[in-house]
Formats: sequence, C-alpha cells, structure tokens
Amino acid sequence: MKLKVAILFGGKSSEHEVSLRSAKSVMNAINKEAFEIYPIGITKKGEWIAHPEALGILIHQCNQKMLPADFLSENPPVDIAITANTLPQATDFNGIDVVFPVIHGPNGEDGTIQGMMEVANLPYVGTGVLASSVGMDKIVFKDVMKANGIPVAPYWHCLKADWQENPEAALTAIEENLGYPVFTKPPNMGSSVGISKCDNREELIKGMDTAARFDRKLLVEAAVPNVREIEVSVLGNNKPKASVAGEIVPNHEFYDYEAKYLGNAASESKTLIPADLNEAEMQHIRDLAVKTFKAIDGSGLSRVDFLMNRETKEVFINEVNTMPGFTSISMYPKMWEASGLAYTDLISTLIELAIER
Repeated sequence: MKLKVAILFGGKSSEHEVSLRSAKSVMNAINKEAFEIYPIGITKKGEWIAHPEALGILIHQCNQKMLPADFLSENPPVDIAITANTLPQATDFNGIDVVFPVIHGPNGEDGTIQGMMEVANLPYVGTGVLASSVGMDKIVFKDVMKANGIPVAPYWHCLKADWQENPEAALTAIEENLGYPVFTKPPNMGSSVGISKCDNREELIKGMDTAARFDRKLLVEAAVPNVREIEVSVLGNNKPKASVAGEIVPNHEFYDYEAKYLGNAASESKTLIPADLNEAEMQHIRDLAVKTFKAIDGSGLSRVDFLMNRETKEVFINEVNTMPGFTSISMYPKMWEASGLAYTDLISTLIELAIER
C-alpha cells in the first residue's frame, strides 16, 4: 500500500513564496508509485486549505515572483499568498502516515509545526523541535556553536526595542567591537531575507532598520575578508552523513534573496559542485557540517553554510538551515545529486528517516 504523505506549504513568514516553489518541486519529483500525496496549504493569515483545492492554488501562485518586502506592504500585489476565499478550513490529518513540512522560516522551520506534529504523534520530515528552534535563531545558534568549539565569525546583537530607543549606543558598540564592513540580519529569517552589507555608518543605520522590519532581535556580524561561501548537505538521524561541499559564487555582493530565487540567465549567481577544495579542506568542512548537525541534535536533514577566508583558509560556520530550499536550483538536493543520491530518492530517504525517527 502507498504511504499517505501530507505536504505542508505556504505559511505565515516572508518566505511563503519560497515554500510554494519548494513544495511544487517536491510534489513533481516524489515517487508516486510509493507515496500518495495530500497537499495542505497554509495562508499568510494561518488558514489551512485541504487537498485538492490546495494543489490548484499552489500551481497557480507558484508562477508569481515576489520579494519579501511585498509581504509587509499595506497594499500587497494581487495573489501575494494562498487565499482561503470560501474554502473550508482543514486541519484533519486522519489517515496521514507522515508529514513533509516544506515550510521555511518562522511558523514552520522554527519548531512550531514540529511541536504540533509531536503532539499529534505524527512522523514528520526534518529536525525536531529543539534543533529547529536553535537553527532558526541565528543568535542562539552561534552561542551553541561557540559552546561546542565550532568557529563562528565575531558578532553582536540587540533587541529591536533597544536599537530604536538608543541607536547611537548600538552604533558605537558595533563600531568598537566589529568595525566595518558588517552584515545586519534579522536572526529568525532564512533565504537571506532582510540581510544588508554595510560599509559605513549610514549603511549600517539602513541595514539595522531593514532587519528590524522582520524581527524583534537584530544580529550584526563581522564580514569575513576574501570570503568564499561553502555549503554542505547533511542527511540522517543517529549516523548523519555529509554530501560533497558546494560553493556559491554570488553575482551580487552576497548570495541574497533575489540571487537565490529571482535571478535570470544573465544575472544568476554561479554554483560549483563540488567546490574547488583540496581533499583535506573538503573533509574538514564535511566533518564540521556533521559536528554542527549533532551539536543542535539534528535529524533528517540540514544544510550547513560556511564562510571561508580565501587567503588564510580559516573556516567559520555561518548558519544551519533545517528545512533548506527544495526548488529546482536549490543547493541541498543538488549537492546530494552530485554525491550520488538522486532527487526522487532523496525525498524517499527523508520520508523513511521521518518514520524511523
């Protein structure tokens, strides 16, 4: 008998549109002889839409190209998100064997959906509540990395309220502790949403204000000089394995949201799989990826992102993505494909790992 797999997509975060694309790719590639698909859409308002209506909405809206700022607009574009209209609410998981939550960012990748699945006693693809929460919050994640002896670049953080109350004190602290250039980030977003590179005080102010649109906390990181962006896919439960490493060569100053999801043939960033690393460098980075995965108590999957100084060869953990993108140009499945695991087989393996866990 086929296993019944609920594919959750959409969600309330600014990565809603990325989720639609990821879910569409997963549903196109999944082994339909082994699995029966049950799509469930979640609107920007948190409304749930059941199959088959959700599938039709997914196909229609996946063709839209939207920036994260669109979701914050008072007058967002038409079809900005899955729209419930008069469709019935649906949260019935009766008969579902396993859930694949293809949802990125807050209210999906941060342990909230995972907690609901735990309470419902449903197997689900990906990391558990703790690992999802730690991976989502870049400040907590960096603290955990430091506690485990895993190198991270210098960073500073504050509450949004503190920034707005006394920006001068924050600017002084950042300049004294980190200098320039720096990156400002909302620590609970993914897909490079709300990230800015800042080379001076004026840009830093703008970057902090941009990050503040997406989060109640603000993270500032020192830029790694002569940087290379290296990524590794991790797969497994008790004995996780690392794929070959891949490298992002951004067309922009860094691998931002637009480069990841809205690029065209003339402007897309380049990806190198495998990355141009010698054997020792490749193994070191793969070992660090597995160590990172274990440090957060990971299970199922994660993509671990590194920053490498081109001259000194120093390697720093940048972040971990516990539900990385699954679009046709996403690095996670591409790195496993280069390691000998095809996309369809990868999806099947993730479902098996969910049931095993």
